[in-house]
Amino acid sequence: MIEHIQAVIFDIDGTLVDSMGVWYDIDVEYFKLLGIPMPPTLQKDIEGMSFTETAVYFKETFQLTEKTIDDIKLDWIRMAHEKYLYEIKSKPGAKEFIKFLKEKGIKTGCATSNEKSLAMAALQPHGWSDKMNSVRTACEVCKGKPAPDIYLKVAEDLGVKPENCLVFEDIPNGMRAGKAAGMTVIGVEDEGAKKYRSEIDEICDYFITDYYDMLEGKIEVEYELSSGK
Repeated sequence: MIEHIQAVIFDIDGTLVDSMGVWYDIDVEYFKLLGIPMPPTLQKDIEGMSFTETAVYFKETFQLTEKTIDDIKLDWIRMAHEKYLYEIKSKPGAKEFIKFLKEKGIKTGCATSNEKSLAMAALQPHGWSDKMNSVRTACEVCKGKPAPDIYLKVAEDLGVKPENCLVFEDIPNGMRAGKAAGMTVIGVEDEGAKKYRSEIDEICDYFITDYYDMLEGKIEVEYELSSGK
């Protein structure tokens, strides 16, 4: 039983939408454009970094002297924007679960490492843009995940204490961020994170294969609203 939950905070990529595979494809394409080999450990190396932190990492690690940080970010935005709007699908049960939360009066927010316009492009096709009480990116705080900054910022926006927040995440560093913020963390199965499952199990409080697990009561949640029961 998870008690005293007044707000639910979602990561977006790999948690609300199936986008991690798209980013792998973008990375492959980008390295081809740069004419340099893509490191096999890239995804793990940049896990949890903010959009800006990742651009800095690329510039410094791969010595992209002819590109500015903003150039790199704009490259990625151009490559990803249409995919978010028209290709990327929501996680099974996510729409129904968010509808359920809103019906119960539970505050909802997003804490993403992605860039703001891409985050909104991910939410828009599924009708979630106006259902989130706060959408924050790691570029808006001092440190990206696994630091707790972004989750604490969203909790502040929502006016809810961290211990009364429930977090959904798909990757280890995101889960560490939620735990470091003092929140209850539920892992969401994602194809790109399957290889980290043992690590994930050690970090998160619960794990679901999809949001139907929540709706079907496989994990029971007692929602206690700030105004009462």
